[in-house]
Amino acid sequence: MNSIPFPYVEKKRYYQDRPQESFKELEASELYCPNCKRAVPVRKFLLLILSDGDRYEYRCQLCGAKVGEKIVRSGQFYDTLKT
Repeated sequence: MNSIPFPYVEKKRYYQDRPQESFKELEASELYCPNCKRAVPVRKFLLLILSDGDRYEYRCQLCGAKVGEKIVRSGQFYDTLKT
C-alpha cells in the first residue's frame, strides 16, 4: 500500500507565468449607462496625455453620458512624453 496509483503531478501554470497577449488590452464595445438604464454601445474619447499613460473616457452613443474610463500605458501618445 506504499505506492500511490495516481501520484500528485504539479500542473504547469502558464496563466501566471506569462499573460495571454489577447487579454492585455481590452476594448469595451458596450457598457451599462445609468441614464438609459441598459447596456449601450460606447465611444472612446482621448481626454489627457499623461506621463503615466493616455487617459480615455467611454461615453454612451445614445445620450452622451460618461459610462467609464481607462488609462492605456502603451498607447500611441504614451511614447511622446515618456523620457
